[in-house]
Amino acid sequence: MHPVAAFPILIIVLWIIYKLVGGFGAGTCVDFFESKIFGNSLIPSGGFDIYVYIPFIQKEYVFTHVNFQGFNYYLGLLAQQVISKDNIIFELFLNEQSGLIQVGLTYAIAIVFPIVGFFFLAFGIMEDSGYLPRLAVMVDKVFKRIGLNGKAILPMVLGLGCDTMATMTTRILNTRKERIIATLLLALAIPCSAQLGVISSVLGSVGGVYFAVYVFVICTQLLFVGYLSSKVLPGVSSDFLMEIPPFRMPKFSNIFIKTFYRVRWFLKEAVPLFMLGTLVLFIATKLGVLSFIERMGSPVIKNFLGLPVETTHGFILGFLRRDYGAVSIFKALEEKGGSAGIDPKQLLVSLVVITLFIPCLANFFVMIKEQGARNAFLMFAFILPYSILVGGILRYFLGLC
Repeated sequence: MHPVAAFPILIIVLWIIYKLVGGFGAGTCVDFFESKIFGNSLIPSGGFDIYVYIPFIQKEYVFTHVNFQGFNYYLGLLAQQVISKDNIIFELFLNEQSGLIQVGLTYAIAIVFPIVGFFFLAFGIMEDSGYLPRLAVMVDKVFKRIGLNGKAILPMVLGLGCDTMATMTTRILNTRKERIIATLLLALAIPCSAQLGVISSVLGSVGGVYFAVYVFVICTQLLFVGYLSSKVLPGVSSDFLMEIPPFRMPKFSNIFIKTFYRVRWFLKEAVPLFMLGTLVLFIATKLGVLSFIERMGSPVIKNFLGLPVETTHGFILGFLRRDYGAVSIFKALEEKGGSAGIDPKQLLVSLVVITLFIPCLANFFVMIKEQGARNAFLMFAFILPYSILVGGILRYFLGLC
């Protein structure tokens, strides 16, 4: 690649991917599938309008209204014909916070599926055009500093779509050391597109400088932890060898086939893990484990991070779904600020911590599957206090400004 133009081209490519995956996929498509197609088990969605766009006058008109209230709503009505909504069976499947269908299946299909689908589409274009191998060569020198090589660009880029999916692809790396480092960095410092979309929108509302600081902190932590891991972990990193194909116009048939098989693979591998994670969350909720963790974590959140106690729930929620955790924290800070408005420094600290925080439950199960329970729990034990430590240090430096 051209030594001068390579990085500007990379920025443009990442911006296009963000707009496609984070904007249209994680925004428009996810909102439609989650709120209109799947909906809520107790509240009707209200249906949706189908529009017709007339290009000559550049206006759109409502063609028809579809009075569909959502799969979960109709399923909830059917279930309530047999059992009460307070019944444990109803809650197991259709509870708004931890139901297997309302949360687990809806999250996997209505939320992750559109994101993954569009990301695999963009990834297929990069791969078929010959750009991806060149990107791997370009980042190889940087990645060697953190114990990886250019081949690790595959899971790292995929992590911007879904960390659960990306963790599965770390198996392409040649050595055990590389796979552990890549898994750790994905769990620690690579936000998925849904979370990144929420964070960029939220931080953008308080000023672009805060988003720039956020990106700087996350990138420096990725490089620092990667470098530290490369020195501490035993083993060796492999040499980087990759064939560089010529640039070419991507073929639609190739992209379609690759996207289809990759999405099918993801659904087969990941959906059961999302369901399992939701089941664990349901059991933990019923046993009062989450309430206990919330009470225990509140002093740390308040005294060390300088955040309102109300944000503790957002961090707990982030263990199931990272973007919901970010939204919950934003709403808590907004309510706490009242008429004075949200404190941008508190917002920055909280979003840095939720990004570096423990991986979502589905990703954690994949970490156990790929790296073993011992390594997964060791990563968990490192990430949890480290993310809070970084947040506390950031709070201190922001207090000096």
